[in-house]
Amino acid sequence: MTVTQTARRDQLGDFAPDFAHFNDDVLFGQNWNIPGIDMKARCLITVVALMSQGITDTSLIYHLQNAKNHGVTREEIVAAITHVAFYAGWPKAWAVFRLAKDVWNEPADRAADAKTQFESSMIFPIGQPNDAFAQYFIGQSYLTPLSTEQVNMFNVSFEPGCRNNWHIHHADQGGGQILIGVAGRGFAQIEGQDPIEMLPGTCVNIPANTKHWHGAAPDSWFAHLAVEVPGTNTSNEWLEPVDDAEYLAATAR
Repeated sequence: MTVTQTARRDQLGDFAPDFAHFNDDVLFGQNWNIPGIDMKARCLITVVALMSQGITDTSLIYHLQNAKNHGVTREEIVAAITHVAFYAGWPKAWAVFRLAKDVWNEPADRAADAKTQFESSMIFPIGQPNDAFAQYFIGQSYLTPLSTEQVNMFNVSFEPGCRNNWHIHHADQGGGQILIGVAGRGFAQIEGQDPIEMLPGTCVNIPANTKHWHGAAPDSWFAHLAVEVPGTNTSNEWLEPVDDAEYLAATAR
C-alpha cells in the first residue's frame, strides 16, 4: 500500500509551500513508503514516538485513527500504550489513553458504556432482555421481576427511544397499573390525554380498561417500576405500535 498525502499542500501550499512539500512529498510520500516495515507497525511506531514526546494534539489523534484504520486493534493499542508508559511516563499514557478511548470506542461500545452507566445509577438491577415481549416494543427493553407475591412488581428498563405498543389492562373490577419512575427520563400517555414526563419518583396511575403506552425519551435511558393492581378477570391486550410521528410529538418537550 502506497501512502499519499496532500493535507499540508491543501492547507499551507500558498503560505508555506516548502513546508507543504516536505510534509506531503518527503515525510509521507517517501518516508512512509520505505520498505521493511509493514503499515500497521509503522502506525504503531508513530503513535509511540509522539506519545514519548508528550504530543497529544490533533496530530496524535490523526495517527491514532490511522493506526486503527490499518488494523491496530483496541487490545493492541492498549498494550502498546501501557508498555510505553513505563519508559515515556505515566502522565503521557493517561493523556494518550483519553484520546485512544474515543478513537476505538465504536457505537456499539458507546451504547454498552451508556447501559452500564445507567444500570449503576439505579438501585434495582436492569435485568435481562425482555425477549418474551419484544414483539410489543420498538427498541430494546429489559425486565426484572421484583415481586410475584401479593402484587406483581417489575423493574422495566428502556434504551433511548424504546417504547411499548399501545395496550390495555382489562379488568371487570379493580386492575390497572401503577408506574413509578426509577431512573432516567421517559413518558407515559393515556389515549386522549397529554403525555406525562416521567422522572425518578414520578408516579402515574393507569386505570383499568384504558388505552396507553409508556417508554423512554428519545435521548435518555429510562426505568420504571410497573405494579399490577389486583383485580378480577384481568388480562392484557396489546395493540398497534406508537409510530415515530406520534412518539416524537409526545416527547418533544
